[in-house]
Amino acid sequence: MKTINISSQITECEKTELSKDDLELVQSSESFLKNAYAPYSKFSVSAALRLDNGVIINGTNQENAASPSGTCAERTAIFYANSQYPHNKILTMAISAFYDGKIINQPITPCGACRQVILETEKRFSQPIKIILSSSNKCLIINSVKDILPLDFDSSFFD
Repeated sequence: MKTINISSQITECEKTELSKDDLELVQSSESFLKNAYAPYSKFSVSAALRLDNGVIINGTNQENAASPSGTCAERTAIFYANSQYPHNKILTMAISAFYDGKIINQPITPCGACRQVILETEKRFSQPIKIILSSSNKCLIINSVKDILPLDFDSSFFD
């Protein structure tokens, strides 16, 4: 029997420590929270993506009474980016959330389905996507979704 050690690198910082571009992306994500459709959970999530052409794409969670027919903010934004800008890489993603109208105190991470979609996008463009998780108190910076999805599933299993 052999033990496999898995490690992740996540950086914690204050919003004031972010670069100008990263702060702009976090602010875009936060300002877009008002567009979420979350009448059931009251938990609104927004994702802002910066593409390699400089365009910022926003997406929000969209709930549905026939749960789980809704979709997450991250997938909304990624699928829009991939359909409108199919040849442009996603460089950075900022994710923000509020509950019942207030920015949450701890950063949230993408759900498992969103992590898998982010991974597919990283592999599609052969480039990691920096993920910034923001809250009222701090930000977490993840350099690749592999840091939060270490045992990933990809097309190599089909070989």
